[in-house]
Amino acid sequence: MSWKRMRWVIRWAVLAAGVVAWQLWASAAGSSFFPPPSKIVNRMYQLWFSGPVAHVFLTPDATANVLPSLGRVFAGLAIAVAIGVPLGIALGRSPVVTSYLSPLLQFARALPVVTMAPVFIVLFKIGTQMEVATIVFGTIWPILLNTIDGAAAVDPVQLETARAFRMSRLARLVWVIVPAALPKAFAGFRLSLSLSLILMVFAELVGSSNGIGYEMSNASNSFDMTLLWSTIVLLGILGYLLNGLLAGAERRVLAWHTTNRRD
Repeated sequence: MSWKRMRWVIRWAVLAAGVVAWQLWASAAGSSFFPPPSKIVNRMYQLWFSGPVAHVFLTPDATANVLPSLGRVFAGLAIAVAIGVPLGIALGRSPVVTSYLSPLLQFARALPVVTMAPVFIVLFKIGTQMEVATIVFGTIWPILLNTIDGAAAVDPVQLETARAFRMSRLARLVWVIVPAALPKAFAGFRLSLSLSLILMVFAELVGSSNGIGYEMSNASNSFDMTLLWSTIVLLGILGYLLNGLLAGAERRVLAWHTTNRRD
């Protein structure tokens, strides 16, 4: 067995040991605040994944709450990327403009997202628009600032070489500047992905009629600890899967960068 596969087995063995330890302790303690994993998994199955095959095993509760939450996460991230990457590249290639805007950017980045919730509620009312706006505001800064750093750090020799080959501005942007900025941009994507799930839950807790955060609020108000832990575990699984998808996309898009770094 290769070392890489051995590490994979060890990681999952540690996780399995932790789950077994939790199961044994929770079963022995009988605490209503910490239900055993078997009850949590059974509740998750009954609540979200016991639907018909035609609906990919998703129940009506899953389509009414889990899918809307994922839709808000993807919408918020898509808007943050659509704004943050082009703006970051433009600012990264304009040092003078960046120096003037840097205090404003750092001030806005330092604002806690929770303090902006009342502003978004006033602007967009309680609903999907407010929730997506919250996600966008919290996730755009890692993407924007990392993209600025990446675009500003383009090797001048590469740019001079591109000019020597008479590449147009657009060609230099597409084939030199954007690829050089992507590694830093993906670092921002990873941070923003984790933040998006947190902000999604926060926005739905503030005021929503559906979503995972809405279910967490209901579980807390009704003291249904099994449901509360089910939503927490579901968020962990979603975060793991989304991070894995992003890591796979990063490996494909930045295969050239990884190869050069190893060399």
